[in-house]
Amino acid sequence: MGAADTKGFDCSSLPDGLVAVVKRDCPTCVLIAPVLEQLVGSGLHTVISQDDPKFPEALAVIDDRDLEISFALEIDTVPTLLKVAGGRVVDSTVGWSRELWESLTEATSLGTGLPDFRPGCASLTNDPRIAEARAVAKRIPLLRSRPFEIGSDEDEMEALFDRGYTDGLPVVPPTPERVARMLGGTTRAPDAIVAIVPPDLIECTVEKIAVNAVMAGCKPEYLPVVLAAVEAACTDEFNAHGLLCTTWFSGPMVIVNGPIARAIGMNSGVNALGQGNRANATIGRALQLVIRNVGGGRPGEIDRAALGNPGKYTFCFAEREHDSPWEPLHVSRAAMRETQSAVTLFAAGGLHPIVDQLSREPESLARSFAAALRAIGHPKNVMVWDTVVIVTPEHARVFREAGWSKQRFHEELMSLLQIPGSELIRGAGGIAEGLPENFASATLPKFRDGGLLIVHAGGEAGMFSALIPGWASGAVGSEIVTHEVRL
Repeated sequence: MGAADTKGFDCSSLPDGLVAVVKRDCPTCVLIAPVLEQLVGSGLHTVISQDDPKFPEALAVIDDRDLEISFALEIDTVPTLLKVAGGRVVDSTVGWSRELWESLTEATSLGTGLPDFRPGCASLTNDPRIAEARAVAKRIPLLRSRPFEIGSDEDEMEALFDRGYTDGLPVVPPTPERVARMLGGTTRAPDAIVAIVPPDLIECTVEKIAVNAVMAGCKPEYLPVVLAAVEAACTDEFNAHGLLCTTWFSGPMVIVNGPIARAIGMNSGVNALGQGNRANATIGRALQLVIRNVGGGRPGEIDRAALGNPGKYTFCFAEREHDSPWEPLHVSRAAMRETQSAVTLFAAGGLHPIVDQLSREPESLARSFAAALRAIGHPKNVMVWDTVVIVTPEHARVFREAGWSKQRFHEELMSLLQIPGSELIRGAGGIAEGLPENFASATLPKFRDGGLLIVHAGGEAGMFSALIPGWASGAVGSEIVTHEVRL
């Protein structure tokens, strides 16, 4: 008989009587089609079809392929038979049960020749793809970012390069649908202000960060980590503006701790600081794109690094917590709970390897670490460079077997790195670089209090660890910032 017009359909205006919701792709719905015909004379006034407006063929059917009516009626299973009175549902049954259908309809001899019972099928409203598509469609009108048009003869990838929105690598075009889908990764409102992004000190909303997360290649579930990283990077303590302006090599490094790192599949093991993991690669890249595209921090302009380093594309990894001999970084540094998730932002330079394949006693291995740490920046520089010490599992095993806590290891390093001023002054060792002569009688620590972080990460094989030096530490440069990840 053809499909009825559903435009402007108001579920509360349904006339009193029976309403059936079905789909052709449901064996039970096909089975009970004759029953629906039977009920036309017994109060059935509406049949709603989720997937085919011509099913059932012998009846007038309301087309609900957009599922607006099914969502409004909160349909979970088809077939569903509803009894409507006074514009509201007063009774219902799902699937096919002759006994229940006859009780609801007050009809007799329904479905003669059919089985007494058949379970229904899942409503299309339960299809996660459809639910996501609806959520995306509802978020698109909320977007406030200024759109830009691409000419019919333009390649969208090249257009993004030409407009200066990339970091030198191709980016994912941030279509409204992709941005709306990305926003599904957080409960925060799209127009909520997350941070004031340097160097141009621009207010940055959740939506703006989502745009750059799309371009970076993030999944929606990464967005809370990106938001936390932007919040931490844009604090006065971290001083992203100064980090951009310096001619030093450093850029933001993101260390992720807590359950979210595992939930989104971050790499904390083999090649944790390398390529190949989408979450690691795109979270750090999204932060850099926000600083570039929102804050205006572009190389050759405000970004004045003499050399830079590859980590300025992206530098992000998770701490290997599941078999670490020590408490996670966010616990030891910020007194958070292990059940919390957090990012720690560090103004990171390049990677300095440490190799020690012979030490089996923690005292010996600690001395190897201390000797390597002495050279950070310059052997004569003290209390200038904060440093992250990444201890891999084979080196960590030496400390675990000896019962050394993270605090014990830290204290040993700090003790070994008390340096006589006579070795630090200008001219000592035939090197002009150094401290003024009046420091000759002093003993100075290589690192300031709080300037040495210890993190467990990396693959099981290889007695190699690493040092990641920072930029100028403290008030003259950048503080290390740990920030909670909120959904």
